[in-house]
Amino acid sequence: MFRKTTLLNCLAASIPGSQRLVSVEEVFELQCGHPDWVAMQTRQAGLEGTGTVDLRMLVKEALRMRPSRIIVGEVRAAECLDLLLALNAGLPGMASIHANSARQALVKLCTLPLLAGDNIGSRFVVPSVAASVDVVVHTGIGADGVRAVREIVAVTGRVENDLIEAEPVFVRRDGRLERGHGSPLRREAFEQAGIDLDEALGAGRWAP
Repeated sequence: MFRKTTLLNCLAASIPGSQRLVSVEEVFELQCGHPDWVAMQTRQAGLEGTGTVDLRMLVKEALRMRPSRIIVGEVRAAECLDLLLALNAGLPGMASIHANSARQALVKLCTLPLLAGDNIGSRFVVPSVAASVDVVVHTGIGADGVRAVREIVAVTGRVENDLIEAEPVFVRRDGRLERGHGSPLRREAFEQAGIDLDEALGAGRWAP
């Protein structure tokens, strides 16, 4: 069955081998086979109650390793703030997150960093998410029991009433992905990666 980890593996496999990839996970699941890949895993406390290595510690450590890109297997708590700070500083990255839709994922990305401390507020987090996240891919299980990409939305960078605006790039209708009217905002990032965005988004109907 298609899983979120499968999607992350597929996306990571397209990263050029000349780039340094650092991933952090609670359980080793990623298997992208990248030639320059450092994989790190969390660790629970020992019998003495010491030695804990949580996901937030790993994200901070990953940033010290001069990665070209960073992958967080799943963001669930305060580590979302550290990932957001890295993305906001210009480091490309991706992560998985549990949500009912792509837009709900954006809402959750704005909520989880607040767990990092009382001094972290939505006035900082929401604009940072809007400026740092380009695309959100939502996968879900259909009535047939098969998980597939349900929608892909692009973040416009605009915020209205503390809600981040997003436009549909692809939406699943009648079992197929159809092109929406949205498009990623930061085209220069795709151009620097050698991706022709107009060509990539040009098709009217897409296969499952």
